[in-house]
Amino acid sequence: MSARRLAEKQPPSFAFTPQNLEWAKTQIAKYPPGRQQSAVIPILWRAQEQSGGWLPQKAIEATAELLGMAKIRVLEVATFYTMFNLSPVGRFHVQFCGTTPCMLRGAEGLKKVLHKIIGEQDQVSGDGVFSWTEVECLGACVNAPMVQINADYYEDLTPQTLTRVLNDLAAGKAPKPGPQIDRQNSAPVGGADTLKDPSIYKTTTRDQSGATLRDSDAKRPGEAANVHESPIPKPPIADATDPRRN
Repeated sequence: MSARRLAEKQPPSFAFTPQNLEWAKTQIAKYPPGRQQSAVIPILWRAQEQSGGWLPQKAIEATAELLGMAKIRVLEVATFYTMFNLSPVGRFHVQFCGTTPCMLRGAEGLKKVLHKIIGEQDQVSGDGVFSWTEVECLGACVNAPMVQINADYYEDLTPQTLTRVLNDLAAGKAPKPGPQIDRQNSAPVGGADTLKDPSIYKTTTRDQSGATLRDSDAKRPGEAANVHESPIPKPPIADATDPRRN
C-alpha cells in the first residue's frame, strides 16, 4: 500500500457543529481521568462525516485541540487507519479489499471494473459520484471477494455483479447489500450440507413407564447430582488371633 498523505488542496478552516461538539464531549466523558485521548478515533470519524467523507488537515487539528493532544499524534492515527480518507471522496466511496482471500476469489477482476467505471484509485470521478481505494482486510473473508461502499458491504462479487451494483447506485437505486449470490449471510453456498438426516432428530428419551417423552411433558426431577448413598463400610480384616478364623 502506498504512503498516505494529506491532500494538497485543503479548506481554510474547520469547526465542529454545536451538535457534533456536544456529541464529542459525550464520548470524551466515557473515559476515566487522564484517558480522554482514547476518544480520538470516534471523534475523527465524526469529523470525517461532517466534512463530507474525508478528513481535512484543519479537522485533524481541531480534534487534537479538543483532546489536548499534539497535532502530530492525531495525524499519526489518521494516516494509519484506512477508514480515514485524507482527500475528498465521491458520494459513493468504494473500499476495495485487496488482501489474499479476496484475491484468491477473483478480486483482480473487481479492480478492473473499478478502473473502468470510476478511474484511478484515490481520485473522484468526473461527476463526483464515485471514488475508490484499495484497503487491507475488511473482515468478510468467508464471502470473498467483496467491497465496502460507504457503510455497506457487498460480498460474493463477480465483475458482472459489481458493475450492476455501481450502475444501480449511479441511477439512484438502492442495491441490496450483503452476499450477491444465493447465500444467507455467511451460511454455506446452496444451504446446509450437514446434519440433514431426519432420523437424527427423532425423540428417543423415555420416561420410567417406557413411553417416549415429549417437550410438553413435565420432566420428573431426580436427586441432585451431589447426593450419594453412604457406602456400607467393610468389616476390618481379622488377624491370626481372631477366633472367627478357626
